[in-house]
Amino acid sequence: MSTFLVEIVTPERKVYQETANMVSVTGVEGELGILPNHIPLVTPLRIAPVTIKRDGKVDIVAVNGGFIEVRKDKIVILAESAELAQDINIERAEAAKQRAQQRLAAKQDEVDFRRAEMAMQRAMNRLNVRQKI
Repeated sequence: MSTFLVEIVTPERKVYQETANMVSVTGVEGELGILPNHIPLVTPLRIAPVTIKRDGKVDIVAVNGGFIEVRKDKIVILAESAELAQDINIERAEAAKQRAQQRLAAKQDEVDFRRAEMAMQRAMNRLNVRQKI
């Protein structure tokens, strides 16, 4: 079966680099399943898990926004932040979720509400990814 290189990069570091058979992401227009020799594209990503299938194994990465660039033999995900499922600290993610819930419940302006909403999405994404392993 054909393979391609998958890299997930954040401003701080390279989070992931492996050869894969398939990648599933959630773009702003919906779900994308990418196989080797996919047509080149660039699209923004939602805060959602990225699933990478390789040699009978499945890797799941919590990606918090960014872009995906698909080339014939390589995929690069430029993420605002990303964590491998096994690296997610459940207690820290739960604490972030609680803080976001408190901020959402407080009366605040539109900007603060949107920030709290995004923090809640990031926390929920991390918790959902961690539960999948």
